[in-house]
Amino acid sequence: MNDQILKCQEAAMSMRRNIIQLAYNGGNNGAHIAPSLSIVEILATLYLTAMKLNKENKADENRDRFILSKGHGGLGYYTALHEAGLISKEELYSFEHNGGEFPGQPSKNINKGIDYSGGSLGMGLSYGIGLALSAQKKQATYNVFVLMGDGELNEGIVWEGAMLAAHLNVSNLTVIVDRNGMQSDGMSKDILSIKIDKIWEAYGWHVITCNGHDVLSLLNAFAKKSVDRPRVIIAETIKGKGVSFMENNNEWHHNRLSKDQFSLAMKELGGLQN
Repeated sequence: MNDQILKCQEAAMSMRRNIIQLAYNGGNNGAHIAPSLSIVEILATLYLTAMKLNKENKADENRDRFILSKGHGGLGYYTALHEAGLISKEELYSFEHNGGEFPGQPSKNINKGIDYSGGSLGMGLSYGIGLALSAQKKQATYNVFVLMGDGELNEGIVWEGAMLAAHLNVSNLTVIVDRNGMQSDGMSKDILSIKIDKIWEAYGWHVITCNGHDVLSLLNAFAKKSVDRPRVIIAETIKGKGVSFMENNNEWHHNRLSKDQFSLAMKELGGLQN
């Protein structure tokens, strides 16, 4: 267990440095930096411990599926694919290159480990339900993980899907909610204040809460299986986690880094500066 924790923590630090470097490389294009930083430990724990992957055959029918429903976390997602050995450093650093395979929000590419095209919020859960139901009908052994933002839960289609998943008893489906308390327009509680844990529970889901930046807390959450219904892990996080001037600062939902800001961020993360 200690080795797993250390491996995920080291990967998370590497992911944060790569996020900042890639965002800086993007220049005036900017990037969704803070929404990517909040999901780093979640993705590190998923890709290095919790999910069943096949690096040699990325299209393996028995692999677990991951759906990034909050597509604006794509920069964090790509860094996790790299840490898991699914894409090379060269591929990672082609982020936002014209005509490239790694745009600002992910585009489905199973040969690169990407199972879903993100961008339209609220859609990933329904797609994940279809994948989970397909596995059950085929008696396949794979699990489906869907990562959503707490602001994304304002979309009505989310709750249509939540009701259906519970009705179908797709116990091979796990939703992770990145509850960082913020969305593009401000604080989530000011835009639409809802008790998301109570709502998921009322819809018949197995609800688990954890610290989304603590690897042990995440490992324990993923270890809690559900045998007769889908589960949702509500991960408490901080938007912009790891860079002091970005934490809980919605200016960094999407922004570009100046040279001084880049240097300061990399210094905080203990990384080299290009």
